[in-house]
Amino acid sequence: MLDAEYVVPFRGTADSDLADLAGYLGGLVDIVDVTVVDGSDPVLVEDHRRLLDRRVRVIEPTPRPGRNGKVRGVVTGAESARHERIVLADDDVRYDERMLRRVVSMLDDADLVRPQNHFVPQPWHARWDTARSLLNRAVGSDWPGTFAVRRAALLTTGGYDGDVLFENLELVRTLRAAGGHECVAPDVFVARRPPTVSHFLGQRIRQAYDSFAQPTRFAAELALLPLIAWAARRPVRLVVLAAVAVSVAEVGRRRSAGARVFPATASLWAPAWLVERAVCVWLALILRLRGGVRYSEGRLVRAATPSRTLHRRFGGPIPR
Repeated sequence: MLDAEYVVPFRGTADSDLADLAGYLGGLVDIVDVTVVDGSDPVLVEDHRRLLDRRVRVIEPTPRPGRNGKVRGVVTGAESARHERIVLADDDVRYDERMLRRVVSMLDDADLVRPQNHFVPQPWHARWDTARSLLNRAVGSDWPGTFAVRRAALLTTGGYDGDVLFENLELVRTLRAAGGHECVAPDVFVARRPPTVSHFLGQRIRQAYDSFAQPTRFAAELALLPLIAWAARRPVRLVVLAAVAVSVAEVGRRRSAGARVFPATASLWAPAWLVERAVCVWLALILRLRGGVRYSEGRLVRAATPSRTLHRRFGGPIPR
């Protein structure tokens, strides 16, 4: 058994299909302690307990300020964890034993580890969204649905803000501001189940809204639509722009051995993703002006807290 805790913040609905998750956690519990922080309706929580392996601990989130239920689930899971090393994972994440052991071992030298997700299987909309990951990898790093974190580091900060949309960035910025060390691991590949097509379509504007947390990126994305409109006057310009997008995505695909898990065809979806973002970022701006993006528990205005604000709030190294 790993000396670690696997924590899944979760909120299901009456039509949620938990068979795949239950089977996955049933196998995982043989090598690591598993906790599901279930924020579903109480009746559903009892159904989930019966469906999951009896060795999987199911708890309900403790009350905490903020409308982002995932943050409550993460902090509750950390507070109740039985181990210092914690792997936080969305319900669609699927570790194999080798990668799980690897991210846990990396916490020996870091307070937070950020691996790389990849979709398994790869229907058309997963390849479309994979283009986003490839572009992120080419110019920086991608944002997965899983982290490994030291419990003491997270609890030293008192958790992180639950009134933001881009909760992963908020977690990382908070730990950094408190002096924590982040290890970005673009070569640690962790599988992730693709969403349904309807869920994928429903996430387009919300993902664009995350860019408010990164002003330089947000400005660049706002410039995409005028650039595409200019290029559309001459088809050759569109061809050149598309070729550049595919080339940049291919750089991200090959970086840190990414070609092992990302299919070559994923790079070809980069132009489509850029057109999507060019439109959706403007729709996100309209939502911001109207009071924020709709979330399960209301509206969220802020994507994340600026780093300078968090640095003023926290200071000094995290104890090890």
